[in-house]
Amino acid sequence: MAEALVVGALVSASISLVLNRLISPEFVNSVVSKKLNCKLVERLKTALLAAKALAADAEQKQFGNELVREWLDSLRDALYTADDLLDRVFIKAQIRQKVRVRLPLRLNLSAWKMVTKINKVVKRIEDLQKLKDSLDLKEIPMGSSSWRTPSTSLERGTVYGRDDDEQALIKMLNDNNDHNLSVISIVGMGGVGKTTLAQCLYNSKDLMDGVDLNAWVCVSEHFDVIETTKNVIKGISSGVCSLDNFDLLQQDLKKKLSEKKFFIVLDDVWSEDADKWNSFITPFQHGKKGSTILLTTRKVNVGRIVQHYNSYILKQLSDDDCWSIFVDNASFPESNGSSELEEIGRKIVKRCDGLPLAAETLGRLLRSERRVEEWNRILSNDIWEFPMSNSKIVPALLISYYHLPAHLKRCFVYCSLYPKDYQFDKDELILLWMAEDLLRPPRKGETLEEVGCECFDDLASRLFFKQVKNDDEKYFVMHDLIHVLATFLAGDFYYRFSKELGEKEERNILTRHLSYTHSIPEKACSSSEIESLRTLLYVNDKPYIRGERATLPCDILSKNKYLRILSFDRLNIFPDSIGKLIQVRYLGLSRSDVEILPESLCNLCNLQILKLQDCSKLTMLPNGMCNLVNLRCLDIRGTPLKEMPKGMGKLKQLHILSNFVVGKQEDNGIQELGELLNLHGSLEIEKLENVVDGNEARSARIIDKKHIEELLLKWSVSSGDDDMVSNTHTDEQDILHGLQPHRVLKVLRIKGYKGKIFPDWLGRCSYSNMTRVSLLDCKNCCMLPSLGQLPSLKSLCIERFDQLKSIGKKFYKNEGHQHSSPIAPFASLTCHVGRSGSYLTQKPFLSLRALL
Repeated sequence: MAEALVVGALVSASISLVLNRLISPEFVNSVVSKKLNCKLVERLKTALLAAKALAADAEQKQFGNELVREWLDSLRDALYTADDLLDRVFIKAQIRQKVRVRLPLRLNLSAWKMVTKINKVVKRIEDLQKLKDSLDLKEIPMGSSSWRTPSTSLERGTVYGRDDDEQALIKMLNDNNDHNLSVISIVGMGGVGKTTLAQCLYNSKDLMDGVDLNAWVCVSEHFDVIETTKNVIKGISSGVCSLDNFDLLQQDLKKKLSEKKFFIVLDDVWSEDADKWNSFITPFQHGKKGSTILLTTRKVNVGRIVQHYNSYILKQLSDDDCWSIFVDNASFPESNGSSELEEIGRKIVKRCDGLPLAAETLGRLLRSERRVEEWNRILSNDIWEFPMSNSKIVPALLISYYHLPAHLKRCFVYCSLYPKDYQFDKDELILLWMAEDLLRPPRKGETLEEVGCECFDDLASRLFFKQVKNDDEKYFVMHDLIHVLATFLAGDFYYRFSKELGEKEERNILTRHLSYTHSIPEKACSSSEIESLRTLLYVNDKPYIRGERATLPCDILSKNKYLRILSFDRLNIFPDSIGKLIQVRYLGLSRSDVEILPESLCNLCNLQILKLQDCSKLTMLPNGMCNLVNLRCLDIRGTPLKEMPKGMGKLKQLHILSNFVVGKQEDNGIQELGELLNLHGSLEIEKLENVVDGNEARSARIIDKKHIEELLLKWSVSSGDDDMVSNTHTDEQDILHGLQPHRVLKVLRIKGYKGKIFPDWLGRCSYSNMTRVSLLDCKNCCMLPSLGQLPSLKSLCIERFDQLKSIGKKFYKNEGHQHSSPIAPFASLTCHVGRSGSYLTQKPFLSLRALL
């Protein structure tokens, strides 16, 4: 039943989220009995548990019953309200604990109002639970039933566009003939044609030549080792298997397969359980060479438990091949058909985005239908509006969603805030998931960022995202129909405001997450329909085109006090109202024209992410930045700060700090970096001329920052002859020596260094991960460092070394290092650029390969 596919979906997951908050030790210690009555908290728990028991049944019945769908929306809305209120109570309790002062009467009144609101939410959830009989909702256990009819080995009709894939797989199978057992998986998203391709291979006479035993087993969602073993035995024994004991089953299968070449297809496999696979695979190790298990799966990691494993990623079909499938199922003549219908039909096929099952579904909906208006209806309607009984593609995509854990369901639906064909940045999306509290709780020793990375990789391995690489650019995209699925599941709680749709479509009072690509006019938010936003996110869908800046209505912030995500495209003056948004976790002000950030910004005690990239007019950060103790990401790339504010070393949660501008005072000097040992990714340290000596440089503990992969050390480059008469060159060398990075470093850039020679650490072969080095504007240097011994160095850039007159042997090999001689100099170098002063031409660098 297709209706069973969304069991355990968003509503059940949201209930669990609120329940987890209620029972967390932090909440209990700060709030329960101090701010909220214990009886009220218990009432809320009871109401949530009762609703959760009904939600499973409601999520099954929502597709066929509009009233049930409305009931679910009401429950989901109540859960958002409850979570927002509890979050606010918890934050205010924490603030009060820190301040430790007696609250004035007006604040006590505010607390009483909050309790009243929570009482209303509890009653609302209790009232919804009372509707169970009229909606015929029952308390059922979480479970599922498969949407699809079990597959068989028999081919159905003509297969279009898979000849090249079939030949590639046959070659892959033949290349494994020297192994006793090979596992090959055909990996692809739902509806792309994995089973069809496996049927072609299974029925290939040439491929089956020499195969002694073959079997086709449809495994589906639940991988039962005993049942699957039985089905394999039945497949190779003409349907006979009377055994039930697992040991006897495995012994029997081993006996049947021994010294036989077999070809077993396991179709529609979902399980990644290594223990189950290791147990199942044991009897298959005893076949003849060339024996193969062929899997079809939607998950990249299924089947990786054997030594000889290969996967084949099955891509979408071309529009022409999809058109052939559509025509076949619509009984539409490819020649002599209506040109008007063909034009509409090809537009319909384009919506399928290469999925043959979608082309088949839409073609069958128009079988023998020749009315233009009916074809236009199919073209204009959303695929989710078609009846489940007539559509295979809807449940085929829903089943992928069903198999996600609850936290991944939330993360996936969040992507509906972005337009189709959006180029997702993995790191940015993870930050938003973190701020929205969509991720699972970290395990001991695990960071939120690591959890987010695991979640993204998990969705990508299940083909919800596809990676695209262009030169140095890397991003992810989402298949059109997968994006449509996210939008459908998001319902009225997520809304994308665009120039095309914004004026036409009404916002819903249920909306909690709103993204915008263009200005939102005042009249769009003039009513009370948008007053409970949790997300107000600017999405730049055309990053390389600078069009009209997007603006927000002036009163939208004052209306929405529960915001957690807030980002702007255009902002000239920082609104005072932002300082009152104590629940904000993500604040995006990048590329804005803000000149001053007020101290009220530092009231945002829960702020985790602050984006200030390319704020060209911003030169100082607020003095109270050290109070943002929950800050995990501070991005100030391209922003001309004069110096860092005092006490940055107190921000021990910082995971990403793009830049550190060294100040001249003790409380904003480089020593503040010494406390920030959790920094990851890229770090740029500027104004190193403000570092007094090597000891001060060592206090930054750069060598202890084992997660920094890219480091830029930058001295301000002055004009004229001042470069030649700065600090003593010995001091400069000692300072750079004190800034030695950890050996995990991959990219090193040094700019404006004023010493004459480089310290010995630069060029040591122990920096085995270093792939790129740039040395710029080192105008006093008369000798190059020993870079030839960096084993992984691929890119080297050396520019503007005015005092460099020749390249010595030391450049190629560190003669002072006893272990350096066995390594060939510049073994991995592929790109090199050199531009120096008047005493050195570019030739030695441009022909570097010839010199080695």
